[in-house]
Amino acid sequence: MESNKEAWHGVRNEGIVEAFARTTDEIVSLAEFRALLDSGRKLKIKFGADVTAPFLHLGHAVNLWMLREMQERGHLVQFLVGDFTTLIGDPTGRDVSRPPRSAAEIQEDAGEFIRQVGTILITDDPERFEVRFNSSWWSTKPLAEFLELLGSVTASRLLSRDMFKARIESGKDVRAHELVYPLLQGWDSVELDSDLTIVGSDQLFNESMGRFFQERSGKAPQVIITTRITPGLDGVRKQSKSLNNFVALDDGPRQAFGKVMSLPDELITQWFEVYTQEPLPIVRELEVGMNDGSLNPRDAKLRLARAIVGRLHGEGAALTEEAWFQMTFSGGNFPEDALVVFLLPGEWRVLDLLAELEPLRSRSKIRRLLAEGAIEVDGRKPTSADETVNVPFSGDLRIRLGRRRFARVRAGEPTCSSDIAVGCRGVGPSGYGC
Repeated sequence: MESNKEAWHGVRNEGIVEAFARTTDEIVSLAEFRALLDSGRKLKIKFGADVTAPFLHLGHAVNLWMLREMQERGHLVQFLVGDFTTLIGDPTGRDVSRPPRSAAEIQEDAGEFIRQVGTILITDDPERFEVRFNSSWWSTKPLAEFLELLGSVTASRLLSRDMFKARIESGKDVRAHELVYPLLQGWDSVELDSDLTIVGSDQLFNESMGRFFQERSGKAPQVIITTRITPGLDGVRKQSKSLNNFVALDDGPRQAFGKVMSLPDELITQWFEVYTQEPLPIVRELEVGMNDGSLNPRDAKLRLARAIVGRLHGEGAALTEEAWFQMTFSGGNFPEDALVVFLLPGEWRVLDLLAELEPLRSRSKIRRLLAEGAIEVDGRKPTSADETVNVPFSGDLRIRLGRRRFARVRAGEPTCSSDIAVGCRGVGPSGYGC
């Protein structure tokens, strides 16, 4: 979806509830949301970000696509940079305290966040996008007013949050400033006078505080739409940079396509529902086909990857990457732009050679890959870590690690050729390096 400025046509609300249904987890409340839409006025929609790291992935894209839909219908997205609350750090989803960020780091990252949301949202039209910083009210709020705010909420209510209860039960600390965070995020809604917020389901507690403070201040409470959260590429936990189980908005089309193809088969249907615009009757047909064996999950996954990459990068890029993937992984070809690593020529123990290619992977994991037959050296699968292979004085030794990682080993000083790979051990230009 392009982020170019479009002609202003006023507010149009037909079919919004239906359009949002497939990605919505909960609406608080549906009746209030319908009343807002029926009012015919331009809505102010809060979308906040604590810039703990300038990194957005498909999970964030769900909210952004919904916000874009609202923009196209004439509504205003208030992009709230939580520069003040980031100094504390949102404890959501963490079982330990998050280290605070400096003000300088926060300011540096805010611009990068805005750039990334601009790949989906309309950001060049002040009628539909504005940027606010919550330090503009929190940094000047008198202490007496802040203490009054604290006094309006009981500690037991804050400690009833599931994540805090889990920490306490496991003997981990809950620090006082973390208890304050939901209050700060909630009060932001009062300052913005927001009508609506669209957030992941893990933010419901914090945004419910917004409704509480708005009503306490004599304002209409914001409607909260929470969106579905899916497991990431590991099939277990939600997408996260630290877990390396994500498709990032900044991933190139080839890298994004390959990542989707690594998705566990059992998540194909769920990802179709949440991350694509494929009609749901077709998604049901694909699901039935995979269940009864008439459809290979790999073919369904190709369609999924094409749909996601098309939504992020355009249909042309998606078709190009599908053709490349099919040629490379179905036709037995070896990528020309695979990672290149230079090592000293001669005999190498397989385990030692692979450890050079995968410096971040433990030797025990390499042994397991060997035992699973997931590694090929020049088309042959070594069966023992103690086998030896020869790095030739000329030509390449071709290594395949799993289904998607390739490397060419060449004789030479172990230094990097920057036009071929990053650091000689990073991801090559294709996005399919080691």
